[in-house]
Amino acid sequence: MQADDLRSAIRSIPDFPKPGILFRDISPVLESASLFHAAIDLLAAECADLAPVKVVGLDARGFIFGAALAYRIGAGFVPVRKKGKLPFRTISHAYDLEYGSAEFEIHCDSILPGEPVILVDDLLATGGTARAALHLLRQLGANVLRTLFVVELEGLGGRDQLAPLEVRSLIRFKE
Repeated sequence: MQADDLRSAIRSIPDFPKPGILFRDISPVLESASLFHAAIDLLAAECADLAPVKVVGLDARGFIFGAALAYRIGAGFVPVRKKGKLPFRTISHAYDLEYGSAEFEIHCDSILPGEPVILVDDLLATGGTARAALHLLRQLGANVLRTLFVVELEGLGGRDQLAPLEVRSLIRFKE
């Protein structure tokens, strides 16, 4: 199965969550055993040349892909959560979204200085969410090897926001 099979399963929903936004819905990929398996295999292939100790997944859909990828490649999984969801000592970083603002947290002992990690999320748009997570990872001293996304919306500048890190995505849409 190829990335084109995933692309054809993704629904485009106009005017969600607000007018003018074309929402790319990955639910059909998750609901299909063969498509979900293919997505994880394709993500694993994107990091086959690396040796990450941990996969970092972003709240919330990044948890789905990140945890499955971590299992697939034999790495640990670290969640980056919205503020107030983690029970232990955390560090946090506020950031702006396309339509609002939020704050991310990570446990302060979840990554050791120099530890090689991969950051995973379902979607790259403007890059604000991933950039906020990278800020936290840098504070902890992580060695971020690569950023991986299932879907990338081109033309919104997300890739530029993550430079100089290597960005890979399985599917790219012209916004």
